[in-house]
Amino acid sequence: MAIQKKSNIHILDGNQAAAIAAKLSRVQVIAAYPITPQTPLTEQLSQYVEAGELQAEYVAVESEHSAMAVCTSASLVGARTFTATSSHGLAYMHEMLHWAAGARLPIVLACVNRAIGAPWNVLNDQQDSISQRDTGWIQIYCRNNQEIMDTVIQAYRIAEIVHVPVMVCYDGYILSHTEMPVDIPDQKDVDRYLPPYKPHTVLDPANPKNYNLVTLANPRVGVDGKLCHGYMELRYLLQEALQNSRETILQAGKEFNEVFGRDYANMFWEDREDAEIIIVAMGSLAMEAIVAADMLREEGIRVGVLGLRVFRPFPKSDVVRALRKSKLIVVFDKNISYGSEGATCSEIKSALYGTYINASIRNFIVGLGGRDVKARELVDATRKAIASLKETVINPDYPEWICQI
Repeated sequence: MAIQKKSNIHILDGNQAAAIAAKLSRVQVIAAYPITPQTPLTEQLSQYVEAGELQAEYVAVESEHSAMAVCTSASLVGARTFTATSSHGLAYMHEMLHWAAGARLPIVLACVNRAIGAPWNVLNDQQDSISQRDTGWIQIYCRNNQEIMDTVIQAYRIAEIVHVPVMVCYDGYILSHTEMPVDIPDQKDVDRYLPPYKPHTVLDPANPKNYNLVTLANPRVGVDGKLCHGYMELRYLLQEALQNSRETILQAGKEFNEVFGRDYANMFWEDREDAEIIIVAMGSLAMEAIVAADMLREEGIRVGVLGLRVFRPFPKSDVVRALRKSKLIVVFDKNISYGSEGATCSEIKSALYGTYINASIRNFIVGLGGRDVKARELVDATRKAIASLKETVINPDYPEWICQI
């Protein structure tokens, strides 16, 4: 049973929520490079460090690549590390994202989702984080500022158990610069939930070690006479860690509820379990989808929402369970895998392949580059998807776009 806590409600934007959460998590090393719309987050953290409110090293670097290199090095020697970025900054980190995951380091990164150029665009979509989905990071998406606060704290709990870095993603401007009520946890409760980091890598001058040496394809005997993993075994272990992280994510969410009274023991949020038509969305778009579903419900259409929270590892079995009664699945993506479809839609199709579920699936690309997405547009698209059930093609090859073309 959740412990009832006295609320400590403040009006915060998403970046402030993430900064306070990192502070409450007692991060020890922060490295970041400014980029819109992430900049206020790390600016606030630098102010905490300067004022002595956070006992941490803030490392000013010349690029996002260097920011992740600093976090990787600091994590390797046993520090709890944090960084944040957006868009091209995340793309510039790409090499080091692979390195952090391959080294099995529990780094937490806040990705303030922003469009990728060309052309230049500083507004929101999810193309940046989706482009990094195969780097070996856990990815969690937030619907509102309270979830940003709570997820950053949980991210350290998860990462430090499974030894996999976590990317906490939230929509630029829509959440990062929009203020809403947020319940700030007490430091003593966070300390109880998130104990000090006990690193699995050790820096000891008396016992020097090399980490992440050139590793050949096949296992080989090390200098100590023991058989060491080959490259492929290390890739298998990372995949296994992602596959098995589901239980850790759920347990971290359950224990968070026991301490703070907010339940995150889920991989996604569900609305209206009796629905035959399911709208699937991720991030703040899932909140707009709930409004759209309510509008359709008023017309007597049994519509529900699946708001995907954890994108990596993708919760296949959970999705199958949630969609078991569905006749139509309408997926709204704020990203596009060029030449194919939205990434969320592809994952949904993959999860349902070979199951008893034979629902029709319609994919709509929305909100790219900050294009406003109104509940009414989601309603119209869902109606269009319902009407298309009369067509002979069950699942079209390519998605439809909600724009002016």
